[in-house]
This record gives sequence, C-alpha cells and structure tokens, in this order.
Amino acid sequence: MFLHNLQQGLGSLWHMFLYDPEAPMLFSSGFFWLLFIFFLPIYVLLKRSRTKMAVFVVVFSLFFYYKSSGLFFLMLIGTSLVDWLLSKAIARASKRRARLALMWLSICISLSILGYFKYANFFLWNWNQMVEGNFQPLDIILPVGISFYTFQSISYVVDVYKGRIAPTSSWLHYLFFLSFFPALVAGPIVRADYFLPQLEKNERASLNDIYGGLWLIIIGIVKKAVIADYIAQYNDLIFNDPAVYTGVQTLMGVLGYTMQIYCDFSGYSDMAIGLALIMGFKLGLNFDSPYQSRNLTDFWRRWHISLSSWLRDYVYIPLGGNRKGTIRTYVNNFLTMLIGGLWHGAAWKFIFWGAMHGVGLAVHKASKPLLKRIPDNLFTIFIFWLITFVYVSLLWVFFRAASFEDSVLIIHNIFVDFQWNQIPQFAQVRSVWCIMMGALIVFHFIPRAWAERCQALFVKSPWIVKLLIFVIVVQLVVEFMTEEVAPFIYFQF
Repeated sequence: MFLHNLQQGLGSLWHMFLYDPEAPMLFSSGFFWLLFIFFLPIYVLLKRSRTKMAVFVVVFSLFFYYKSSGLFFLMLIGTSLVDWLLSKAIARASKRRARLALMWLSICISLSILGYFKYANFFLWNWNQMVEGNFQPLDIILPVGISFYTFQSISYVVDVYKGRIAPTSSWLHYLFFLSFFPALVAGPIVRADYFLPQLEKNERASLNDIYGGLWLIIIGIVKKAVIADYIAQYNDLIFNDPAVYTGVQTLMGVLGYTMQIYCDFSGYSDMAIGLALIMGFKLGLNFDSPYQSRNLTDFWRRWHISLSSWLRDYVYIPLGGNRKGTIRTYVNNFLTMLIGGLWHGAAWKFIFWGAMHGVGLAVHKASKPLLKRIPDNLFTIFIFWLITFVYVSLLWVFFRAASFEDSVLIIHNIFVDFQWNQIPQFAQVRSVWCIMMGALIVFHFIPRAWAERCQALFVKSPWIVKLLIFVIVVQLVVEFMTEEVAPFIYFQF
C-alpha cells in the first residue's frame, strides 16, 4: 500500500511538470509561485557568475514557456538562434545592401512564422469568401506570446542593422533576452538596447528593488485575481448573449470590460515588472493610468506603452512619421494603428478597432489648432476626458464581442434600450460588483505621486506590516476567486 501510494504521489507530481493545454502556467497560479520560491534562492547563489545565472534563467524560462505553450518552446529556441546568427552576419557585412538584405531576411522569417500561426486561417477564410469555395480551417494552435517575442526579435535585428546596438557576444545572452520569463508570454515588449546592458552589468537587486518588486506583484495580483476575474463574471454574461439584456445591463457590462481589460493586462505587467525587479532587472513602465487621458494621443502614451512606442519607432517613423506633410502624417497614423489592430488578432473586428483608433488620432491632430483656443478649465477638462473615455470604451466592445454583429447589437442596446430608472435596481442586485467598480475608478484617478508614496511606505514598513498586507491579499484572492484560474486576456495575442 505504501509503495502504491508513493507511486501515485510521484505520478501526480510528475504530471504537474508536464504541459497541460487546459491549465497553462500563469503568474496568478499557485504552482508558479511554488516554483519561484525554489527558483529565487538558486538564482541568488548563481548571480555572481553571469554565465551560470544566464543558463539557469534560460532553462527556467524555457520550462515556463513549455508549461504555457507546450513544445513550441523549441520554436522559440530556433527563432532565437536564427536571429542571432543573422544579427552577427549583419554586423560583419561591410556593404549596406548586404546588411539590408540580411535584416529583411530575418524580419521576413519572423513575420512568416507569426503570419502562419496567427493569420493563415484568417486570410484563407477571406479568400474562400471571395471565390466561394469550401473552406476548412487549418488545425493551427497559436503559440502563447508569439506576437510579443516576435516584435522583440524584429526590434533587435533592426537596431543591430542601424548600429544602435552591437549583437550579443554569445547566443546564450540573446536567448536570455528573448526568453526572459517575466516578459515572455504577455510583455512588456522589452528593447534590447534597454535590457542587454543590464545583463552585462549583472547587478544584484537592492532591498528597495526587492520590496518595490513585491509591492508591484501584490498590486498586480489584486488587479488580476481579485478585481478583473470577479467583474469578468458579469461582463461575460453580457458579451456571451447580448440580445437578452437591457440597455442599462449592457452599458454596465461595457464599462465593466473597460476596467477588466485594464486590470487584467496592467495587473500582468505589474507582476512581470515586479518579478524582474526582484531579480535585478528593470522592464520599464507599461501602463500609466490610461483612463485619465483627455485625448487619444495621450491615451496611447499611457496604454500598453511598450507596444505603442514600438509601433511608433518601428512602423510610424519608418513610414515617414510627421516629416512628409500633414496628409501623409494622418495616413501614417492610420496605417500604424491598423497594423496595431491586426497585431491584436486575426479578425476584421480587430482591424476595425485599430482603424478607428487611427481615425481618432488623425481627428485629434487635425483639431489641435481649434483645441488650443478653448480655455482650459474644469468643465472643458471633464468634457474632453468624457469624450475620450466613451470613444475608447465603445471601441473595446469590438475588441471583446464574439463578432462584429454582436458589437453592433451591444452598442445599439445601450443607445436604444437605456432606461435610467433601472440603475438603482441594478446597483441593488450587483452591489459587490458596483462597489468594486467604484473603488477601482477612484484608485485609478489617484495622482501618480500618491501611488509612488504608497509604494515607498510599503518599502520602508516593518516586515510584520508587509506580511500582514500579503496575508490580506491572499485572503481577498481566496474570497473572490473563481472555480478555476482565469487566463490573462493578452495570452491570446
């Protein structure tokens, strides 16, 4: 009996280390934190030797990716090797044409892989619609995070070509950069010129970094596992069957998703940045209270900063930026956001979402001479904020709904079937949801200096206070958690 139980126990333990497509590894899962507890002391011991540390982190990162996406970790290894070899060839080439050809070869390989996995069925379906054929979707599984590490690899090769950085001396260092597990599956999109010098220095994390990283992890867990996962339960009801709900219920679902996607994605970013900080690496800010924005330009300076800055530097500026006249500037803005929409998903609703953000950016730029004449007071600030928030929220409908038709139906319900007298009843039935949404909105509009002050107080607080805060957060997660760990929204991208 003892041997039988031991065998079953070892079997269960071994199964935990195997890839399960129904339960990919997440930052919000207990198994990840159990592994990280064992990972961290070994990492600290190996930190003195950059090579040993890099090997250990790469192995852990590849295992993390295996647990998230199965055998696709082999494709990540292959992609990194090809990119590194081509970057070395670019650096050695003396003629500009040869360097340019090698750069485009690397970009085409990366985009071809991304295109096959992410867009093959989309383009085949559209071709089928034009020729009226009998289309059968290809059996393609999208590797988790492929869009994120593809953009990182492209920016690395382009920067090597332009002489902004030198290629890494070893493939190990480049694989470390591309597979670094905190940022691997959902960003932030890390730039080589920002990250690789940190690897070269290999500095230990200070106590302020460690406690600051812990604070960000706690905030990220609250955003994701407490707020986003809880309010998502109601939001999903609305988006899964929009025809049966009233205008008030639909509006609340749209507002709920607006806050859910922020908490979900920024919560992941907070955890990723916090984990990296504990390890002695800085990934940079990825969200800066985006719903405080008073125009779309400001929104994209605050939302998913690593992506918007990537699109600016590697799409918008190469297209000509604002250097080729007013009309061309608007066109470049539009095309950049169109690409940003297509990056998010292989569907016309994502293309429409990106296109409308492009239109909104163009309208804002065209309106600047007029806007400068309007006095800056509390009333105008509120009006501009409201217009921006409504525009962004309505476009999130196309981002979340199952189809373009569902998106139109949801918006139609809000504007046609809205009755103010239903709001008190909704607040009574969904009291916890409303309280959580209200608290979230209040905290979102806290000045950044206040948030930084809270972090500084946590860093300086006694260990017993830190432990108490951690215990409270764990209790909140247990209290509000759903039956199973919900995946991060941006995993699908």
